[in-house]
Amino acid sequence: MTRTNPSSKTASPAASSPDLPASSGLCAIHQPNLFPRLTTLAKLFAADTWIVLDDVQFTRRDYQHRTRLAALGEPGRTQWLSIPTHLPQGRQTAVRDALIADPDLARRRSMAMLRQYYGASPHWAGTAQALDPVGAAFGRGRTAAVAETSTRILLHLLGWQGQILRSGDLSARSSRSQRLADLTAAVGAGAYLCGTGGMKYLDEAPFAAQKLAVVPFLTPPAGIWASGRQVSALWSLTTLGPVALAGHLRVVAAAQTPRCPEA
Repeated sequence: MTRTNPSSKTASPAASSPDLPASSGLCAIHQPNLFPRLTTLAKLFAADTWIVLDDVQFTRRDYQHRTRLAALGEPGRTQWLSIPTHLPQGRQTAVRDALIADPDLARRRSMAMLRQYYGASPHWAGTAQALDPVGAAFGRGRTAAVAETSTRILLHLLGWQGQILRSGDLSARSSRSQRLADLTAAVGAGAYLCGTGGMKYLDEAPFAAQKLAVVPFLTPPAGIWASGRQVSALWSLTTLGPVALAGHLRVVAAAQTPRCPEA
């Protein structure tokens, strides 16, 4: 699929760059989530590029500072793990500017809760060692730093080889769907990977205008995916181990089908 390079004054700022690489691969755009749910992690795993959407408004009812842990041998028993977060600009605070209230206490409580829930797993030793950078990220004092690091670590454990960029470092227009299209174009991707929730509001016209495909991200309804929209991927990771879980994610990634844009 070849993307045209619009020359009008309304063209994407990124798409007009002479250094833009050739179109290829899938782009996922998602806010940093604390130990993300399995479906979120699978979407990022299926992408070649994850654009961390960290310059949008922080939302307390979302997963930027919290995740739902499922008990290792009893997945129906769940509990929230939350990072107490202060918003310096109130409701207008951007994700990247949200501050951890008492970072040291939050780190100790968070890491202890993870050990309590998953310490009995045969895969815990390797997982715990990999989580050291997450604990260290609390020292930066920002909730987004911990959330992004937690996702990076999970992707690394699963062998993901993609690239990670931040939305604040890329040029894009402000309207919602237009911005997503511009960000996708900015990284030279050929398609935008969109979750089922996002498909409800997505306007595909800005993507079609830049010859970008839209890929609705879908997961199976059963097995480990039955609770994939509710609980952290840590349950699947510590239950199955990284090799087996990566196998499940590769199958899902291979099944994603683009919706090619109309001219």
